[in-house]
Order: sequence, then structure tokens, then C-alpha cells
Amino acid sequence: MDIKELLEALCNTNSISGDEYRLEGIIMPVFKEFTDDIVVDKLGNIIALKKGYNNKGNIKVMLAAHMDEIGLMVKHIEENGFIRFTSIGGIDPRTILGQEVIVHGKENLFGVIGSKPPHLQEKDEIDRAIKIEDMTIDVGFTKEQLMNLISIGDTISIRRDFKTLQGNRITARALDDKAGVAAMYECIKELSRLQHEPDVYFVSTVQEEVGVRGAFTSAYGINPHIGIAIDVGFGATPELSKTDTLEMGKGPGITIGGNIHPGLRKKLVDVAKDYNIPFQYEIAPGPTGTDGRAIQITREGIPTLCLSIPLRYMHTSVEVVDILDIKNTAKLLAFFITTITNTNLEGLLCY
Repeated sequence: MDIKELLEALCNTNSISGDEYRLEGIIMPVFKEFTDDIVVDKLGNIIALKKGYNNKGNIKVMLAAHMDEIGLMVKHIEENGFIRFTSIGGIDPRTILGQEVIVHGKENLFGVIGSKPPHLQEKDEIDRAIKIEDMTIDVGFTKEQLMNLISIGDTISIRRDFKTLQGNRITARALDDKAGVAAMYECIKELSRLQHEPDVYFVSTVQEEVGVRGAFTSAYGINPHIGIAIDVGFGATPELSKTDTLEMGKGPGITIGGNIHPGLRKKLVDVAKDYNIPFQYEIAPGPTGTDGRAIQITREGIPTLCLSIPLRYMHTSVEVVDILDIKNTAKLLAFFITTITNTNLEGLLCY
């Protein structure tokens, strides 16, 4: 399976936090082809292991990319059949008004998000952003019909199919962070052509969007020598400052900040330069807000890196990434892993 086919399958499948199990049938077969073992842990993380060559020191490197996505949840069904809902993860209500949705009940129900028309709004309402509490989902059924099909707590996803833009760009919902899962897959394929000492754990984590939960438990279980989070960063658009964004098509962002081990970060930069892999710097003075935050403070502490794939329009249904950035992220990860050996590990982890 090529990277675009994998991304399309991932992004077109609902995996709202708590419902990530829907991706097992997609991720496990393709990862299994290039790894030595693959399991689903008690929380739902998918953990694939690619064993190293002559790994006398039992070096373990953990890569993590979250497979969950933001979404909505059924909160109440009105007498007239309209559905009240709440959010799962960080959703800007301004981005969902007028969207098509799928309510995942006993069967999938197509619906639309609506609210009071502008013609009927009071003066003080016109200039005010509509709150999620003032929106409803209309699926066309009465309450009596709905009660047999959906329940309070059912998840709701925005209906948006994967599309190809011009050049190397693609757009879909949930590229945050299924682009990271695709980067891990490309890294596995790259490593299958290379020789590496460390055992490498590729973890598709759950519930990142609601508190980096899967990264905490999987990192605790694996207890790696090195942890690397692969997530997305803010892709440059005209209204955003260049200092806060990453350029599309110019490689992953290598994070600098308190979450990041300085020695490993320096080595990662050296590898990028040695192999002419394009990269950028991303500044994160505090916690990165990624799985890296959880990995770093697991057990007695794990030396951690974070790589960010540039992504535009984060946490909307029209996120955009450049395929070349995903491939360069994978290539950088693979070549970095090959430089880690039993003889140099201690030196790399020194401050």
C-alpha cells in the first residue's frame, strides 16, 4: 500500500477518541508486513515491533503518533427529533456550522448542523459567534424514530472525504495525526532496507486529543531508552506569523524546548544535514501538547524528541499536508535510528 492509499483509508474512517478500534483493521495488516510483532494493548494502542540487528544492549526506541481524532457526541434528543451535541477534543464551533455529519449509532445516520438563520437573529446575535449549545443536528427523523437508532454518548464525525489538491498536497479531516501514522509506516518500510541495532516500537496511540492518555500507558509498558513523538505543526498561511509556523513542503519541524532532549535533538539535526533531508525548527518553550509531553515524564523520565509535519487549518475538516513532508519525516526518522548503537547510546543521552 502506498502512502496516499493508506492516508485515504485512515482519514475516511472515523476514529474519534474512544473509537480508535475502527482503525485496527487498516493499520495492523499493513504494519504487520514489515514488523516482527504487533499487538493491541489494554487501552487500545496498536504497538508494532521491528527488532534490531545484533542488539546486545536491548536498546529500545519508541515512535508514537496518535490515531484518534476530534469529533462530537450526542448529548440530548429534542422532542422534535433535533440532536443536541457536545465536542470531543478541541473544536472551534465556528468551523462546524453548516457541516454535514455522520451520527454513529446502531447504524450510520447522515445529518447536517444548523442554527438560527441570520435573518431571524437579534441585533446582538449577529456579531456574536454561535455557540455549540445553540446548534443542532437534523437527520430528518422524529424522536420516536431516533430512539431506536442512536443513544446518548454516540459519537458524531464530520462528513468529509479525502481529496487530492494540486501538486503534492492532500486535504482531509483528521490528518492530525493520521499523517503521523503514515510517517511511521513509511519509516518502517525505509528501515526494512537498512540495518539498525535498536528494537523499534511503532505505537499508534489512542486518546491524544483528550489528554495524551495512550502515550502515557504505552511508554510505561515499553519503557524505551528514547521516545519520539510524530505529530503536526501549524502550516504557514498568510494570516499567521512566520515565527509561529512551518513552511509547507520544506520538511518536518524539529522541536526545540523543555520537552526535548538537547543531545538527541542535536544528533537529529546532524543526521538531517548529513543526508540532505530538509527540516525546519519549531519552538516549544513549554510542553509540546503532543504525545512527547507524556513520554518524557513517564516512569523516571524518558529522553524525548518531537517531529512536526506542517499542516494547515488544524482541527478543521479541511486540514492540508504535503506528501513530501511526510516522506521526509519518515526518512529522517529511519536514518536517525540507524545511527543509534550500543556503543554511542550513553553519550547521546548525556546532558
